[in-house]
Amino acid sequence: MKLVLVADPMCSWCYGFGKEMTTLVERYPDISLEIVVGGLRAGATDVLDESGKRFRLEHWARVEQSSGLPFNREGLMAREGFVYDTEPACRSVVAARILAPTTNLLKVFRAFQHAFYVDAVDTTNGEVLADVGAAALSANGHSIAPAELLATWQQKDAIDATAADFAMARSMGVTSFPALFLERHGQRRRVASGYATFHQIEQNMNALLATT
Repeated sequence: MKLVLVADPMCSWCYGFGKEMTTLVERYPDISLEIVVGGLRAGATDVLDESGKRFRLEHWARVEQSSGLPFNREGLMAREGFVYDTEPACRSVVAARILAPTTNLLKVFRAFQHAFYVDAVDTTNGEVLADVGAAALSANGHSIAPAELLATWQQKDAIDATAADFAMARSMGVTSFPALFLERHGQRRRVASGYATFHQIEQNMNALLATT
């Protein structure tokens, strides 16, 4: 039995959901967690203009109200020429998974989220992502240098594996993020679509377990 989380590190509702997921995996340590990166705006080329920034701030306010997590609004508004491409951050999660398959990937995933939403660093920049990822891996007991993570991030294997995650998300019928599934006895059942609290997730899981 395992949980499968389909999410994007640069999706604001996924950021809020990360807090609930942390509670979930701590409460159910015997259930493994797989993370499939979704590619919310993978390959985007348009520059985020003022109206785009204001639109996202409206979403951020709702996520903040629901989750209680902080957002660096000034950091977003101060960005100039920012292209909201989520593929690089997704690929960093995959690179971390390749280099440290036994790591707690949720903690690494949340480190990238914190870097974007709180630290307001450029999470489309490979070197920045490598620094963030290496620090998160180190905190989880994996001694991996930023240069090693960057090299993996740049390799075709990581690019292809990230694209495979995007394809998997689509094959699972996921059209918005986050989405959480429970796999048991060869069956995959959806636990949550969109943001949900830990208690809502737990109730849904118990209902699924009672019927499978």
